[in-house]
Amino acid sequence: MSIKLNTKYLEGFIKPHELEQIKREVATAHDVLLEKGEPSEKPTGWIDLPVNYDKEEFDRIITTAERIRKTCDIFIAIGIGGSYLGARAAIEFVNGTLANLTKKNGPAVYFAGNTIDPDALEELLTLCEGRDVCINVISKSGSTTEPAAAFRVFRELLEKKYGEKGAAERIFITTDKRDVPGKLKHFAIEKGYETFVVPDDIGGRFSVLSAVGLLPIAVAGCDIKAMMKGAEKARADLSECNIDTNDAYKYAAIRTLLMRKGFEIELFVSYKPSFQYTNEWLKQLFGESEGKDKKGLFPASVIYSTDLHSMGQYLQDGKRIIFETVIDVISSKSCVKVPYDAENIDNLNFLADKDFHYVNKQALLGTLDAHVEGGVPNVVLELDRMDEENFGYLVYFFEKACALSGYLNGVNPFDQPGVEVYKKNMFKLLGKPE
Repeated sequence: MSIKLNTKYLEGFIKPHELEQIKREVATAHDVLLEKGEPSEKPTGWIDLPVNYDKEEFDRIITTAERIRKTCDIFIAIGIGGSYLGARAAIEFVNGTLANLTKKNGPAVYFAGNTIDPDALEELLTLCEGRDVCINVISKSGSTTEPAAAFRVFRELLEKKYGEKGAAERIFITTDKRDVPGKLKHFAIEKGYETFVVPDDIGGRFSVLSAVGLLPIAVAGCDIKAMMKGAEKARADLSECNIDTNDAYKYAAIRTLLMRKGFEIELFVSYKPSFQYTNEWLKQLFGESEGKDKKGLFPASVIYSTDLHSMGQYLQDGKRIIFETVIDVISSKSCVKVPYDAENIDNLNFLADKDFHYVNKQALLGTLDAHVEGGVPNVVLELDRMDEENFGYLVYFFEKACALSGYLNGVNPFDQPGVEVYKKNMFKLLGKPE
């Protein structure tokens, strides 16, 4: 498993001497990243997480996930932001977008607490009717509005259906390690819920390979041991501060140079629909880490070839403020061939007996050439395949690149002061007591 950086489509946009000149900045950013600090100020526990994770809790996650898989039809992960995006990304990356419909065993996995929309909540409640349900609440404080409100709804549903004691066996809490009165951990202990830990030294958007993401991922039937193995390999591969050998650092340097040249938007591109929520996780990772002090690239995403029929015109001929980061998945899990049709009414017999993966790859190559010719820089990241090990590697690759990018851009990649502004306004309008 690995990610390889292909710079072929950057020729003419970035000169070799520019990469040489930024090496000193990269070295400085690397040193700052590795400097020790208070976990609340510098939550960098994710750097060594692939080897330093809590092995006892990890084994308990696997055991609990197996028990959940045998006792419920629907499993609902309740969280928002980093408390849900990483898990959903992993599950769809490995199992596909229709896993809840196509899986032969284990529960369907759904997500709540990431919106306040009543229609979305009602749809999920309807799905739960007549089915056995388990929930996993993922919240460090337990007081974030969206997941806390959803927890009230689903706790009420479970207690009415199974009684308070029976519900306690179906509610799992991933929260702060400390038992403080008035906090979610204390409430969970009082109620008898099984608990898992949100690490103090890992921020939400960097937490997918902790209990935050691993329990829902394991419940979905994914091999979390393989996922951690991939992350461990990435940690080993990407530890050296050398952009000639460390592709995560070279990618960070390239995106920084492109931003300085006036490219303001990074468009994450995949040709796999099951990559959609990985794109969403990437948008949070980079947007929340870099978008501050009036700085930062705006992260956006598309799925090609689908979005070539909607956004393709802008990419080809619109403003030159966008560069693309294309994730090229080298191997496909499936082999489906285009059939021969004697009628040939669509004039596609020239594709007869060709694998769809091959056709998809030609769409990728053709689009790369067209967009580069049109003046759009393209960073290509080659990923072996979409499985657990490669997901673990991918997560670590982008986390390392993101943290370094933040420091290259002169911002703290680990805080998010702007997120609090909307909350204050919303609470004021809702009449929340001081």
